Amino acid sequence: MLFCGINPGLLSAATGHHFARPGNRFWPVLHLSGFTPRRLAPAEQEELLSYGLGITNVVARATARADELTAEEFREGGRILTAKVEQLQPAWLAVVGVTAYRTVFGERRARIGPQERTIGATRIWALPNPSGLNAHWTAASMAEEYARLRSAATADPPR
Repeated sequence: MLFCGINPGLLSAATGHHFARPGNRFWPVLHLSGFTPRRLAPAEQEELLSYGLGITNVVARATARADELTAEEFREGGRILTAKVEQLQPAWLAVVGVTAYRTVFGERRARIGPQERTIGATRIWALPNPSGLNAHWTAASMAEEYARLRSAATADPPR
């Protein structure tokens, strides 16, 4: 499974660790959903590999907020992401943020959950954005959605 965030926040860029801002719920939700046996700290992101998980971003440029990115940056990031997925061939690509998924892949009506689009044999799932700014989702409700993905991935093991 390859998790894909939108872009690094300023703290993530400074530390070199994904989802590094203390209010971000990615690491707690990853644990609550059963992807990791314990809550990892951002500095432990390399440990994801031991669980068959990877992590990347759509856009490499750091910003304070994702809405500072341009549509062209999303489109170019989508091209780079697609090439990365074609090379790595994960069973699943988990895009963290349905708005990012919609922009990157030009699917304005996409919803949270499994997507019809694939990249080669890689299936795609749009997940809720764990940013603290996404108040519509609680950590518990996000964990339920992440767990749905984990169950789907377990039912359809890697090739």
